[in-house]
Amino acid sequence: MLLFCTSFSAALSAPGPTGAEQVPLAVEAAARAHVQRWADSSGLVEPKFELTVVRGSRPLAACSHAVTVEALDTRLPSRMRFAAVCAGADGWRYEFVVRAQISARIAVMASDVPSGKILTDEDVLLERHDISGLADSVADPQDVVGLAGRRALRSGEVLRMALLSAPTVVKRGDAVRIVARRDEIEVSMGGESLDNGARGTMVRVRNANGTVIRARVTGAATVEPVDMPVSTNSPTQ
Repeated sequence: MLLFCTSFSAALSAPGPTGAEQVPLAVEAAARAHVQRWADSSGLVEPKFELTVVRGSRPLAACSHAVTVEALDTRLPSRMRFAAVCAGADGWRYEFVVRAQISARIAVMASDVPSGKILTDEDVLLERHDISGLADSVADPQDVVGLAGRRALRSGEVLRMALLSAPTVVKRGDAVRIVARRDEIEVSMGGESLDNGARGTMVRVRNANGTVIRARVTGAATVEPVDMPVSTNSPTQ
């Protein structure tokens, strides 16, 4: 999941004139719209959120026309900053802190898994959790299937991308198959990996002719030359 750092430069206006009691409501509406857009773009599953608008000690005033609400800082949902502006010679500007508590169904461990074990569909399930303070929770379990834990993972533990890494599928000295594909044509030859590599990483490979080339790891013991376009038909097993 992406960090809560969506930029928000467009201003939202409450229909005016605006009474003093309506100003916090306008701020809450702007914050809610922002959080909803972020939740939609992040692909969160069944997101729910509650917002609290924190007023300052300064008394609020009415505005003879529409109040404009601007987002100042939305990097952390637990402490966002918005400004309500009443334009004009007799206008004013108030800043508000808005705290969002956000929950969604996110990926958690279905069972204990030792460090280094590659995760499968059976290892991951979705549960509702508060994600307000999580920067890298996972909305789609398929995003972590095929990855491995950097340490042992416990049943019920919330999965975060920082806990995971792509496993090494090609090791230095391994015999590999070099596969080049273009359209419907496939050419392959044997080689030897000179580096360790996870799926998608680059390694040096000595081909059967003794030439050292750079190749992309596409699967266990399988690579493709990096000067070839990435193909949706590249082998993944």
